[in-house]
Amino acid sequence: MGPFHKPVMVAEVADMLQPKPGGIYLDGTLGGGGHARQILERSSPDGLLVGIDLDEDALSESEKTLKPFGSRTILIRGNFAEMDRILRDLDIEKVNGILLDLGVSSHQLEDAGRGFSFSQEAPLDMRMDRRQAFNAHDLVNVFSRSELEKIIRDYGEEKMAGRIAKAITLKRKRSPIRTTTDLTRIIEGVVPAASRHRHVHPATRTFQAIRIAVNDELSNLREAIACGVKVLDRTGRFAIVSFHSLEDRIVKDSFRSLEKGCICPPDLPRCICGREGQLRILTRRPLVPRKEEVADNPRARSARLRTAERI
Repeated sequence: MGPFHKPVMVAEVADMLQPKPGGIYLDGTLGGGGHARQILERSSPDGLLVGIDLDEDALSESEKTLKPFGSRTILIRGNFAEMDRILRDLDIEKVNGILLDLGVSSHQLEDAGRGFSFSQEAPLDMRMDRRQAFNAHDLVNVFSRSELEKIIRDYGEEKMAGRIAKAITLKRKRSPIRTTTDLTRIIEGVVPAASRHRHVHPATRTFQAIRIAVNDELSNLREAIACGVKVLDRTGRFAIVSFHSLEDRIVKDSFRSLEKGCICPPDLPRCICGREGQLRILTRRPLVPRKEEVADNPRARSARLRTAERI
């Protein structure tokens, strides 16, 4: 794939999706096209792939990666939470497989201008879709102390959320917080050494929280799962790779709810809602990367793959 992005668990994802000739597959997080290429190879000679991504850089890169497959690819700039509308616009009623590879691409982290990483100085941005007006600078400099604390605590699972939110609001009274370096220094200044994990930078969780809030990632994930089940054909598979506990919990709980179907309170003697299960979970425990992959690509270490099949 070159320097743009190294996809994780490529073989495992393809094994779970089981692409077949003639099938239609949707990759909702196209990235550099690594997973998409594997899906197209396995669904040869006539499988079709619809690739979606918010990032114009990703679409440009994947267009080059997938060029050998010609008309078997349809690439769309959009949000995977709107996959039902996107497919409807393409006159596609059902698909045979869906992939969501969540998180930030290598390219986004390493492109200093995008502002995703605390390790490089850049304007506070963090937008997946640069057409979006709202960015990390707006969030950090405008949101109230209580709003910041809630975001950092809930989305970053950061124990020092209160201290960090207070420090941010004090600093911005003197001057706006403009860069990733400004924000990182604030966090480093209030997180005591005793509370720091030696393998995790103290700014990691706060940057994650702000990125999630800027891009509304968790709401989009919930919506994508709900939409995906509607457009997934019978025996079609839904594979999702997550990279932190918040995402993984949403995927696990959503799949379980869609497998169970019934939404009646557990103390009712019988079902009265009449809802049937829509999925069969194929991974009771998430699949994780092989040790060899983690050694080659340390960013893969937190990946978790869950898959379910439409019934």
